[in-house]
Order: sequence, then structure tokens, then C-alpha cells
Amino acid sequence: MCILMCMRTNIDLDQDLVREAQRLTGMGTKRAVVHEALRVLIEVRKRRKLSEIAGKIRFAEDYDHKAAREAT
Repeated sequence: MCILMCMRTNIDLDQDLVREAQRLTGMGTKRAVVHEALRVLIEVRKRRKLSEIAGKIRFAEDYDHKAAREAT
């Protein structure tokens, strides 16, 4: 059941890929596999965006990353 917004759709899935994903994840339904695949895809793409800026941010000379970590 969807609380916010759900969209029912019909898609053709490669059954070999679905079976392999189910085997690797232990997920019993196609729906669970597709949801997990979408979640992981989004996570990976967001992480890639962050990695593109790696090394491009300059911190203030007196910035103490350890103290900032302890404050949170």
C-alpha cells in the first residue's frame, strides 16, 4: 500500500535478470527487486555526483573537521 503516491505500470523485464537479482538478494517478489534496484540506482547516481566535486572544495585554514564531527 502506498501512502504518498503509487503508480501501477506494466513493464517487460528480462526474466533471467529478475531471477538472478532474486537469488542474490533473497527477495521473493519482482516488485521488491524493482524497488531495491531503483533505490540503489538513485543512491549510486547521487554518490557519483558527490565524487565529481571531490578535491574541488577548499576549506578554511582553521576548519577542524574532527571538532565538527564531534558536534553532530
